Amino acid sequence: MPGRWRPCPAGPACVFREVIVFIAYAVVGILLAAVLTGSAVGTFTRQEKIVGSMTGLGVPESWLSGLATLKAAGAVGLIVGLWVPLIGVAAAIGVVLYFIGAAVTHLRAKDYAIAPVVVIFLLAVAALVLRLASA
Repeated sequence: MPGRWRPCPAGPACVFREVIVFIAYAVVGILLAAVLTGSAVGTFTRQEKIVGSMTGLGVPESWLSGLATLKAAGAVGLIVGLWVPLIGVAAAIGVVLYFIGAAVTHLRAKDYAIAPVVVIFLLAVAALVLRLASA
């Protein structure tokens, strides 16, 4: 099974590389899905730490359910992406875009403590690159 973007000769080395890349995607995707699920549940259940942080940044409370739904959809998409590569790619793109928006929201509110947002963004970028490389 040679990769689409980087052809490699048929043989055990090529298959081994593809398996390693897929396992890396699985680990990163599942970790990211767990983080997104926790955040979505916290937002849906209106946990004070999460809701207070978001409303403190100027996010209207009426947006919270929609944002939680986006995070939950990203988590589901990353997991489904283990079996359906296109869904995994789409989910990773959506999560990357979500956390670009989160970073912009923090910066507009002059809140420079964005390390968690950056870490999750980098996980999403890693998931996207690994899913593309293993598709």
